Amino acid sequence: MSGLPSFRAVMLMVIAVVVATVATGGVIVLLDGDLVSGARQRSGEPEPARSPTAAPRLDQLVPTLAPTLVPTTAPAGERRELGEGGHGVTVTPPRVLAIARSQVPEQTRLRLGALKNVRKVVVVDAGRVKLTGTPLNLLAVDPAHFRSWTPQAVADQPAVWSALARGELVAESDAARRYGMVPGAYYQVDGGPKLRLAASAPLGLTGVDGLVGVDLGRSLGFAPGVAVLLHGRPGRISAAGVRKLLGAGTQVALLDAAARVQKRRPTATAQQTPQSVSVGRPGTYLELYRLAAARCPGLSWTVLAAIGQVESGHGRNNGPSSAGALGPMQFMPATWKHYGVDGDGDGKADIWSPYDAVPSAAGYLCANGAGKGGEKLRKAIWFYNHSWDYVNKVMGIAEAYARTYA
Repeated sequence: MSGLPSFRAVMLMVIAVVVATVATGGVIVLLDGDLVSGARQRSGEPEPARSPTAAPRLDQLVPTLAPTLVPTTAPAGERRELGEGGHGVTVTPPRVLAIARSQVPEQTRLRLGALKNVRKVVVVDAGRVKLTGTPLNLLAVDPAHFRSWTPQAVADQPAVWSALARGELVAESDAARRYGMVPGAYYQVDGGPKLRLAASAPLGLTGVDGLVGVDLGRSLGFAPGVAVLLHGRPGRISAAGVRKLLGAGTQVALLDAAARVQKRRPTATAQQTPQSVSVGRPGTYLELYRLAAARCPGLSWTVLAAIGQVESGHGRNNGPSSAGALGPMQFMPATWKHYGVDGDGDGKADIWSPYDAVPSAAGYLCANGAGKGGEKLRKAIWFYNHSWDYVNKVMGIAEAYARTYA
């Protein structure tokens, strides 16, 4: 007889673990053959922290704003991502987005390209669909030619563009969060086909909820050639000039609005744009924590790193939490409104961006006395999450980081 336990014995053990876990309000996840059990975070009760040695090293963990991707189900031998292995894409960020009332003729497109400060123009199809009753404004694009019109992190993801070529949907990150859309799920178009949400990505296109491919857009009845994107000098393209060429009723969105505010009212900029702390976009979380902590003399970067580990696993679980906290440092929106800062100089304080959230956490801790150390530091951490167990956990992980990266 083999020394292995019988199948019946194994099943009894698994059932016992499931029953015990459910009784304590927990969940069970099977990961590569390992049984992992963890309690759901209750309001005011932090998640158990993983040991910092079990997580990727902070000097190897890269902060990112990259899209959330779901792999295609096609067999690996039959799959090649669009642009995979090719040269990198040089992005030409759109400064103005315009929606005309009818198809834009080629002659008008050329005139738009001749406007002062305009360097590049693209015209694409656009339409509005309802997914299970939710209205979405979508652009239908040629993935091979539209990549340069998206942020670098999106343009550099071949899987995004292969998904569009396969007839799948790529949603704007904010829209996906707002409507609770889950990458990998299928959504029914009212009166049309089911669409698979292949990815959510920060597209940076005001009023646009997502992208589909040209062929899918045509099958959905999108208006051909009505959406115009213009690239050029930030804050310099004339919205009035665009409207004049495209005609009455044209909708114009200024995607470089922050640059225009700075141009018009330089003396008021500091008061009306988020506070900038200039940490930039460091290449690792280790460097990000160190730079952010420097804005609070006396605060160790290890405390910030420990909070980042407990709250989101350094951006690997950004919420929202059961209490409504968001982003890599799990800020409540009301707290973020007061303490959120622009850490990378892009003109906005983004609760989901590690480059903004980490220095904002440093500022919040500092405002509560963290730079004074001792009991003041412990109290500042308590203000971050009202639990002394949380404080002890953060301090323990901070000490471990101090030993690891001494």
